[in-house]
Formats: sequence, C-alpha cells, structure tokens
Amino acid sequence: MKGSSFTVARDDLARTALIERDLPDAGTLDDGAVLLGVDRFAFTANNITYAMLGDQLGYWQLFPAPEGFGIIPVWGFGNVIASNHPQVAIGERLFGYFPMATHLVIEPSHVGDRGLRDGAAHRQGVAPVYNAYTRVGDDPAFNGQQGDYQALLRPLFMLSFLVDDFLAEQSFFGARRVILSSASSKTAFGLAHLLHARGDLEVIGLTSEANTAFVERLGCYTRTIGYDQLQSLPAGEPVLYVDMAGSAALRQRLHAHFGAALRYSGRVGLTHQDSGEHDTELPGAAPSWFFAPDQIRKRAKEWGPGGVEQRLATAWTGLVPLLDRSLTITTRAGPEAVEQAYRETLAGAVPPDQGLMLALR
Repeated sequence: MKGSSFTVARDDLARTALIERDLPDAGTLDDGAVLLGVDRFAFTANNITYAMLGDQLGYWQLFPAPEGFGIIPVWGFGNVIASNHPQVAIGERLFGYFPMATHLVIEPSHVGDRGLRDGAAHRQGVAPVYNAYTRVGDDPAFNGQQGDYQALLRPLFMLSFLVDDFLAEQSFFGARRVILSSASSKTAFGLAHLLHARGDLEVIGLTSEANTAFVERLGCYTRTIGYDQLQSLPAGEPVLYVDMAGSAALRQRLHAHFGAALRYSGRVGLTHQDSGEHDTELPGAAPSWFFAPDQIRKRAKEWGPGGVEQRLATAWTGLVPLLDRSLTITTRAGPEAVEQAYRETLAGAVPPDQGLMLALR
C-alpha cells in the first residue's frame, strides 16, 4: 500500500511536490504503532505561518520530509486503519495535528479514555499540544459542520483565548483601545470576539478594502478601518497593538503614529508574509512575539488540571453563533484540489468568509 504527502520547499514556499511512499500494513507495522488514514483537515493562513516559522519553532521536525522540503502541519481528523497497540482499536477516530498527507504512523503513549499522545522520538521537544490526539468517536461536537469548526478554528481560538487572557492579566497595560491587524483572519476575529465581550474596550480592526464589509458584518469590532486610514486614529491615548499581519512596514507606521502612547506591540501572525526584522529603535513599546505555550504552562499551573480546557470550552461556546452566521465551509479533495487551495491561501486569495476543509485523497 502506498501513501502520499504534499510537500513544500523550505526555501521557496511556492515550490511544491507530491511524494509517494510505501506504507506498513498490519503485518509490518512496528509493535505499539498505529497507522492512521488522514480523513480531512483544515487549511488557513495560519498554516502558512507554520511554514514560514518551520525552522524557528520546530514545525518541520514533526513530519519528516526529503532534504530541503517540509510537510506543513494541519489540524484535522484521522481514522485508525491498522494497529499494533493493545489500547487503540481499528476504526477509532482521532482529532489532532496531522501532516498534509494521506496517512500517518504514530506511536501512542499516555493513552487515556479521552486521548493519547504520539511518543515518536522525532516529535518530542515541541509544545505537548502538537503531539496530542483527542479520541472523538461519535462526539457530535466533532462531527459534520461542528467538526469542521473545530479543525478550522479551535486551535486558532486557543491562541485568541490566550492573548485575551494575557492582556487582561496585564490590565491591558492601562489602555482601553486595542488595534488588531489582519482583522478578517480567524485568529483576529476570535480575539476581537473575546475583547468585545468584555464590554469596556474599543476594538479596532485594520483590514484591506476588499475585506472591510466582512469585518464589519462580524459585529465584534467597534470600528473597522483600512490600512491607509491608520493616521485617522487619535494618537495621544494609550493603545495596544496585536499584530496578526506581520508586516514590518505597517508596524513601523503604527509605532511612528502612536509613539509613547503605544503600550504593547505583540506579534502573533504573519498573514502578510513580511517578517522583516526592522524593529530596532521604534518608538513606543518594543515589538515582542507572543509565545502561547508560556501562557498555557502558566495558567495550567495556576488553574489546575482541566482549568484551561474548561475555560476554553466556555469561551468556544460563545463563539459558535458567530461562526454559524459568518463562515461557509468549502470541502476540496484530491492532490490537484489541495495544491490549488494551498496556492490560493499562499497568495491571500481565499475569501475571509470561507473555511477550507481538504483531503489529499
């Protein structure tokens, strides 16, 4: 039996290759190993960020590829089609981090009623969330459209949740105005939803002209403005900036406009694919990367077992109505369809109201 993987050149994300390989069957699978058939997975601009930061944050090590190439990690679903592990049965369904591929072999560890981890040596040394798989079975929260929401938004919403929690913990650095770039992105509007729900913050979305109508319809931004209207914002009041776009030029303009009134400048995403490191001696708060695993570890210790998950689940319930009225799920299958979806996402050509669910086979 053969499987295939969609790979990209690490030094040129526009160069792709579909690679075939032989797969083990029940007779050749290592003891304790499990073969998963990758069912479907979400693909968003955040996956492009994974590729751009693949070397720095260890994403390329998760799913090995030929020299010079990488397999972009994606969130999605897989079914057990062969198992040499006594606690994992054929037919089980798992939700978690998968390669853009038709199959994945894992070495289950820490197997419990609700989930397990991949204990493969090459997947260690990264945040534990990237090795965790939820045993979803027939759970309605992971089936149909609700399952698509989970794959598309749940991991991104975790980041939104953690940024909101961090800013609140810091009393918003004394500011009551928060600016989000790439306001139409899923991580941005998840964060805007949480900030808006607090009721006492002005949440401003920066977006392109093409996405303005969508951002306004979301209903979670106090005000939506185009990137060329940045100077229309009053510069004298304390303000926070959460950078989902990753544009060095935009960051420089924003710092120059607000100066000392800019109390926090957090870098979260790279939707504009411009990570230029030209941040030396910018006025206002020094730009810094927000590192979600640090906030998770801190809160896990403070909130105790299950504390993060319980609070996230409550916040997620509040987000779902926004998704119901704002997103259309589009499913594409086959190598050509996956490549087309990848290139559209790389070019920033996927409409913000569309959620892509893909399958390589």
